[in-house]
Amino acid sequence: MDFSLSGIHHVAYRCRDANETVEFYKRVLGMEFVTAFAEDHVPSTGDYDPYMHVFLDAGGGNVLAFFELPNQPDMDRDRNTPEWVQHIALKLPDLEALEAAKAHIMAQGIEVIGPVWHGVFQSIYFFDPNGHRLELACNIGTEAQYAELRRVAPLMLEEWGRTKKAPRHADWLHRKPDA
Repeated sequence: MDFSLSGIHHVAYRCRDANETVEFYKRVLGMEFVTAFAEDHVPSTGDYDPYMHVFLDAGGGNVLAFFELPNQPDMDRDRNTPEWVQHIALKLPDLEALEAAKAHIMAQGIEVIGPVWHGVFQSIYFFDPNGHRLELACNIGTEAQYAELRRVAPLMLEEWGRTKKAPRHADWLHRKPDA
């Protein structure tokens, strides 16, 4: 390859109301609203489709963006995909920050699930005003655990491709240590 990726420039989703979305992410997650683009014609296609495109700083050089598309049919989710599958996961530094985030979000009347233990990370889940599922996660694993997960990943994917049954190479992830 004659190129290498240097990160994610931004990830974009649709929103019902750009202003409501920006205010939610500022208030609930402390994101800074950094950029807005608005056009009547889509630059990549030339199609007439007015939009507002807003960008929020998610920290660490990561940007989360949203499009409000007032001339398109009302937004909906993929009904063939379970609600828990499609989500935006944002990183927190530690369990203390995760607990503080949960308290902050719940204090605003937002229902929160978790913390949920995932072996090498813990997370909480909630929804934004557009129906996008959000996850806040913090890593709790050791370098040895992450190295083992990298080692078995190709083995698991190969087995899954053949059997479509959950491989057991990383079953240790699902055994929660006694607290």
